[in-house]
Amino acid sequence: MPRLFTGVELPGDVALQLSLLQGGVPGARWIDPQNFHITLRFAGDIDNPTAGELYAMLDDLDVTPFELRLSGLGVFGGRKPHSLHARVAASDSLMRLHVAHERLCRRVGLKPETRNFAPHVTLARLGAASRGVVQAFVAERETFTSRRFTVERFVVFSSRPSRGGGPYAIEQVYDLARVM
Repeated sequence: MPRLFTGVELPGDVALQLSLLQGGVPGARWIDPQNFHITLRFAGDIDNPTAGELYAMLDDLDVTPFELRLSGLGVFGGRKPHSLHARVAASDSLMRLHVAHERLCRRVGLKPETRNFAPHVTLARLGAASRGVVQAFVAERETFTSRRFTVERFVVFSSRPSRGGGPYAIEQVYDLARVM
């Protein structure tokens, strides 16, 4: 049974820019830059027939390319931070793509996602990191911004059960439709 999720890849130069932020937080487990992505919808461990049905439905999505930008850093976990991330600037197009993925996942029988969609790129897992050090790290980098980049495709990734952060494999690629 594959563990699947859909997502948007980052351009190499944006991933490099993010990788240069990594370091300086003792106890953080930094994500390998080749595994940076923006998750659209986590599907989880699903059987091959369900995966095939999802692949076919994703192929029918009609979405045009759109632009994104990363802006600022954040932490998930509140008083006990568990992950450090780069935020994705607000994007109606990304939100529509996420909603379409959610709808298709439900159509193939997956349970609804219970968490609010908060688009981000995970930079590190923070199991043993000090909350104060993490807060200072984020505060010192609050002006971080990437260049704008065009999203021209989304992918289905697979992962092996692990402590997070990959490695991820691309199972399917879906180019976004071009409007002429």
